[in-house]
Amino acid sequence: MVSGVVRVVLFSILGLGGFLTLFVMYYQSAPSQICPPQPALPRHYSKPPENSSLSKKQPEPDKPIMLLWFWPENRRFDFSDCTTFFNIDGCQLTDDRSLYNKADGVLIFHKSIKHDLSNLPPSPRPPFQKWIWYHVESPTNTIRIPGLENLFNLTLSYREDADIPVRWRLTARKGLGEDFVLPRKDKLVCWIVSNNNPATGTAVRDNYYRELVKHIKVDLFGKAFARFLRYEDYYSTLSSCKFYLSFENSVHRDYITEKLNGPLAAGTVPVVLGPPRQNYEDFVPGDSFIHVNDFPNAKALAEFLLKLDKDDEAYLRYFQWHEHFSAQRHLVQLSQEFIQAICYACDHVGKHKEYRVVHDIYKCFAALTLAHVSCSTSHHPATLFWIHHTTTPLDSPPDPVYPVPTSASISSFLQLI
Repeated sequence: MVSGVVRVVLFSILGLGGFLTLFVMYYQSAPSQICPPQPALPRHYSKPPENSSLSKKQPEPDKPIMLLWFWPENRRFDFSDCTTFFNIDGCQLTDDRSLYNKADGVLIFHKSIKHDLSNLPPSPRPPFQKWIWYHVESPTNTIRIPGLENLFNLTLSYREDADIPVRWRLTARKGLGEDFVLPRKDKLVCWIVSNNNPATGTAVRDNYYRELVKHIKVDLFGKAFARFLRYEDYYSTLSSCKFYLSFENSVHRDYITEKLNGPLAAGTVPVVLGPPRQNYEDFVPGDSFIHVNDFPNAKALAEFLLKLDKDDEAYLRYFQWHEHFSAQRHLVQLSQEFIQAICYACDHVGKHKEYRVVHDIYKCFAALTLAHVSCSTSHHPATLFWIHHTTTPLDSPPDPVYPVPTSASISSFLQLI
């Protein structure tokens, strides 16, 4: 009796266990309505690992490398300044000479080249590489180094016809800009000058100043004749002057430096001494400045400035150009002197791949007259000459022409840009 009951219980347990086993096996093999299975991958495709290039954004192509072979005057700056000041990020700037064989461009500062060429980059150079001749001094202050013919591919200079011209330019306004507000003036004529070394060509401007100051007061700043002006006081000082002497240290075509841009950006009328008026008008409206060549002598210029000082309406005409253009404040610290040119070279290397060669880098600097000789590498066969002759705008004074700004002259300038 007992054994029969035990037998029934054992058979029941075994049957229930088998049923549960079959149920579990069936449930695990059935497709889920909540999480359907992944479809099988075709044989020709395999899922990439998580760290493969297909599973993340592809890197951008490498930027061209521009190697700065010399730091100009050993004045260093952060290469990111090209983006900060000029929004230029088209190349990888470096001073690491170990990258020479990879560099697309090599920027070589003329004043740093030894006379025997022993500190130039090694030869042979990579066939894709361009050498850029970097020189922003005037011919008066250019030392000719023999053996540089047919070495360079590009020129970087203040000359407008260089491959990479460098200067601070006016920019055209889109639509009507803000009304120009004349800064408060408490000085009549100002001049900031640090260089009075006659060997650099300064005798012309120094002689003119000495004659001018006999007839009008000039407030002087700078270490040449007066106290050093702090960088942070540069624009505020310019703004406080009605007129500023934008006198270049030497007179050559296109040699128009930041001495013109400073007063334009500060709201002051520049009085220029440099190449002829027509050359200035290649870059700024003729009614934005006063040229010494417009007068027979320094006394006549002084009389004209004194007259303008008492005629507000006539004086304000020299600022009409602000309706159509704006002037950007240039960098003034000594350590920032070469940033613009180096950044412009970086921008050029990033955009231009065409082949060029400079047969004679001195051709455009050779004649120290105002005759036009192109600095572009795409023109003119090599012809080497070096004429030590200086002309000044005061050799043959023109008849006095006292400029009166008009809207017509500004319109003429607008048609040229």
